[in-house]
Amino acid sequence: MARASKSRNFLLGLSLRRDEVPSFDAYPFSIPAIGALSELRFDHPVTFLIGENGAGKSTLLEALAIAWGLNPEGGSRNFDFATRASHSDLNRYLRLSRGPRRALDAYFLRAESYYNVATRIEELDAEPGGGPKIIGWYGGKSLHEQSHGESFFALFMNRLGADGFFLLDEPEAALSPNRQLAFLSRMHDLVRRGSQFVVATHSPILLAYPDAAIYLLADGAPSRVDYRDTEHYTVTRNFLTRTEQMLAVLLEEGDEEE
Repeated sequence: MARASKSRNFLLGLSLRRDEVPSFDAYPFSIPAIGALSELRFDHPVTFLIGENGAGKSTLLEALAIAWGLNPEGGSRNFDFATRASHSDLNRYLRLSRGPRRALDAYFLRAESYYNVATRIEELDAEPGGGPKIIGWYGGKSLHEQSHGESFFALFMNRLGADGFFLLDEPEAALSPNRQLAFLSRMHDLVRRGSQFVVATHSPILLAYPDAAIYLLADGAPSRVDYRDTEHYTVTRNFLTRTEQMLAVLLEEGDEEE
């Protein structure tokens, strides 16, 4: 397994400048996991952020992306478009600890706004002036002419490369189980080639990556958990091994509510 030492990572740590926060009663600091945040260590090549909907995973990942110099809606440093300014100002209160290596590339994937990235690529490629087309970095085929899952996979297989720092928000959103397994293989290949990943996910398949740190965002400060202690693993395992029993309970409860 390709374990990246701490010194190989581009991002070593993240801390919240708590003394500068104007109010812990206002968003996003009113989110329990954000308000209780002190410091996170990134000492593995892959770090996962997990938690219930609304726990602050995407908010934290977005703030990290902006603090790294990436566009809030996704893309590389060269993307500066804004469809709708909806990001928080959390990035202003983050302190990043960077490693000695310099990333050759960085990319932020937001599942919810990847359509906007695809549109911006087409707009830029349509501008006069010649030069290589941006879509060439994504496999050469319009992302809008592919299914959602195919366009995601075109990004993973073509745009992401060696020695890169990649922030992915729910990359499994458009992927079938088989494609999630293929993504695991692709991610591992890029880790072996010096890349680092921070991923917000709900996928028990992706979380199974064996050389990863998993941070749970819940009621208190983010805490590190083992894969088999995550709700993602236990709920999925119980459902697959006790399908009939769980369905009987769930559907019976639903009938009673009607």
